[in-house]
Amino acid sequence: MNQPLWTPGKDRVERSNMIMYLRFLEKEMGKTFHDYKSLWEWSVVNRDEFWPSIWRFGQVKASKEWDQVVEDRDTMLGTKWFLGARLNFAENLLRFRDERKALVFKGEGRTARSVTYAQLYDQVAGLAHAMRAMGIKTGDRVAGFMPNLPETVAAMLAAASIGAIWSSCSPDFGIKGVLDRFGQIEPKLLFTADGYFYNGKTFDSIQKISGIIQHLPSVEKIVVVPYTKESPDISLLPNAVHFQEFMAGGQGDLVFEQLPFDHPLYIMYSSGTTGVPKCIVHGAGGTLLQHIKELWLHTNVTRDSKIFYYTTCGWMMWNWLTSALTAGATILLYDGSPFHPEPGTLWEFAQEQGMTIFGTSAKYLAALEKEGVRPRESYDLSSLETICSTGSPLSVESFEFVYRDIKKDVCLSSISGGTDIISCFALGNPTLPVWPGELQCRGLGMKVAAYNEDGKPVIGAKGELVCEAPFVSMPIYFWNDPDNAKYKAAYFERFDNVWHHGDFIEITEHDGVIIYGRSDATLNPGGVRIGTAEIYRQVESIAEVLDSLVVGQEWDNDVRVILFVKLKPGITLTEELRQKIKTTIRSNTTPRHVPSKIIQVADIPYTISGKKVELAVRKVIHGEPVLNKDALANPNSLDLYHDLDELKS
Repeated sequence: MNQPLWTPGKDRVERSNMIMYLRFLEKEMGKTFHDYKSLWEWSVVNRDEFWPSIWRFGQVKASKEWDQVVEDRDTMLGTKWFLGARLNFAENLLRFRDERKALVFKGEGRTARSVTYAQLYDQVAGLAHAMRAMGIKTGDRVAGFMPNLPETVAAMLAAASIGAIWSSCSPDFGIKGVLDRFGQIEPKLLFTADGYFYNGKTFDSIQKISGIIQHLPSVEKIVVVPYTKESPDISLLPNAVHFQEFMAGGQGDLVFEQLPFDHPLYIMYSSGTTGVPKCIVHGAGGTLLQHIKELWLHTNVTRDSKIFYYTTCGWMMWNWLTSALTAGATILLYDGSPFHPEPGTLWEFAQEQGMTIFGTSAKYLAALEKEGVRPRESYDLSSLETICSTGSPLSVESFEFVYRDIKKDVCLSSISGGTDIISCFALGNPTLPVWPGELQCRGLGMKVAAYNEDGKPVIGAKGELVCEAPFVSMPIYFWNDPDNAKYKAAYFERFDNVWHHGDFIEITEHDGVIIYGRSDATLNPGGVRIGTAEIYRQVESIAEVLDSLVVGQEWDNDVRVILFVKLKPGITLTEELRQKIKTTIRSNTTPRHVPSKIIQVADIPYTISGKKVELAVRKVIHGEPVLNKDALANPNSLDLYHDLDELKS
């Protein structure tokens, strides 16, 4: 297509935060830029000017500004930002204390409830005092096994106000999946709800937590939010207390601990591809600046915005969404199935709340189209200005679906980044046109390039997504990785002093970005990044299974999980055994880990050094050549995966 799907009108461009930022740069710094590309180039070269400009434009609250903007500015793992600064992340998200709505929550099948900025501030104050009273201090871990509730946001902010480190995972994780994560970081305090709702069913969390807590001795107190019941029975849980009772113990003003720029704020988790998930620690200052840049400038979040993202509390999009509080926006939270009781559920929520920014996944948009849902025909979306999509590449067909069947005048921002950076490498821009299949631009301050096999940047050709210069939201470290060995191995083994992300991309003639998916073995069904090791640990605990291999198959504009199993001699893969495997995976990980197809094979390919070769199998099932068979201990085993009938439907 030689024409963009959408071009912003002059009025919309003029009132955007991006234009206000350009005016700010001209007035405060004497910098003039005539297009986004020149602004981006300045931001990635002059990083020691760019990031302070975001601090000033975002009106960051700090008790002390920096002595030095950057130290060791060109060494990826050595760079330090804003040395000497003292600030608090929660203080910057609670800068408003008025009667405007901060949060509006809607649970599946429930009526919406709201929390004002004043109420949120008071709730955070109560929780913070209660945390301090039980001995929570700077650096302690506070964990959330919570649905996407307002109480989850308040608990995170209370922990951050003290300087404690927040970490959360979704309540649909099984016991083993939770322990693989929280077991490493040893939280002192755990927040949970009594359960959650999904697809018309009620799921109990109390029983699961009682199993988790037996193997998590670091937890001194469990705070239970009543959600599925008014007064849940918590007698199964040691040292447990109801949320309101816990909060009632805290009185007084909210004190924000003033901490260094790189003080740890969040612990996020890698997908678990090569074993237990890696614990990625993100700093308060870097997260704050990066999110202000992305939300205010790239997503155009303002005080009048009503921003929604369909997410669990275990996905980085939840952390990203909560940072919209910095702009005084109203955050719209939803918990439950997006298709229950009917496919238009989220659009009904959008209409009810006058949503301005709607965030979702590529899989959801594709599923909507399949269901024949045309939101523009059934819902009033006059307030909607932006649709964000992430998780997996958004197909050209889905781009066209949005403009045809959702809204013609909307900025469709396909965005891509990761848990690793708690933000985006490429994303939207309210001042730029939208081209089908393309992310609008590379993010300000993010020196993103596509590298070919020789490690050279290319335009208009596929290559590895890299970032050539340090940025403020890089992980400050990995938990229990004192010499940075895991950190280096994760991003810096392929290219020296260049962040290698593992996505396959193209930078286009429009200076946009096309994402072709993961370039490693990580699975991405429905845009949720899943590590193969988490599935292996479950499958290979089953007595009948000798070995297994899992890959993602490109299917119907998405990725479906395919599990190959090598069974004990004399055992055949029956429907009963299939169900046993699926149940084991679902109960110990999440429903998203459950394979779409389980296929019996006679052999699993390995390298000479003893590693499973998922990438080679993935190539075979997609009809692509495998060039490195010499590295395999049993190369003939690849023939078993060629042209399988089971993978044609």
